[in-house]
Amino acid sequence: MSNPTAAPSAWERFRARLAEYAHTPVNYDYAAQTEYTPATGWRLDHYAVALPAEAPGAPAPAGAFAAAQDVLRRYAFPPPNLITGYFDPSQPLEKRVMVLRAHFLVFNFYFGVRVVDVVDEASQQGPGGPERVWGYGYRTLEGHFERGQINFSVHKNLATGAVDFRINAASQPGHIRNPFYWLGFKLFGRMLQRRFAHESLARMRLLVDEALARP
Repeated sequence: MSNPTAAPSAWERFRARLAEYAHTPVNYDYAAQTEYTPATGWRLDHYAVALPAEAPGAPAPAGAFAAAQDVLRRYAFPPPNLITGYFDPSQPLEKRVMVLRAHFLVFNFYFGVRVVDVVDEASQQGPGGPERVWGYGYRTLEGHFERGQINFSVHKNLATGAVDFRINAASQPGHIRNPFYWLGFKLFGRMLQRRFAHESLARMRLLVDEALARP
């Protein structure tokens, strides 16, 4: 039996906003992704971090790949002092919408994103041979300071056992009505993008190391 006095989960404070985001359109034309290049004003970013290797073959049930998959599924890898994601954990991943709380200086900003491109491949050809791949991306919704898509994935080389976590993004500034916020994003937006990526890689490595160290 549930405890009627128990505190609600953090995500429940955003029920109304999550319901709204379920019907909010994406804020860019994702069908034209082949046209997203630096020449057309898009930033294309690629980041990766090595995780503890496993024995060759399929991922171990309690190995680095499984640990990273759990962290990624929970959206626990972003630095909480910068980005926190809120979502209904009962929703299937492929139908998930999220409220992202972005924190900078003394300000909090809330944006909507929608999960897309869930990948679950037992053997996908990679640059170093067949890989086990799992991950997903999300697209920005109307009202976001940016527009674009970011993908997160865990890869295991089935021949060598190497495991890594990758972040790939295509983005450009969105429409920001508030001139104060527009100036702040123009001055600090790119720095915060890079900080998010680098700190997310480091936190993923830390959380995977902690999971593997548990008895």
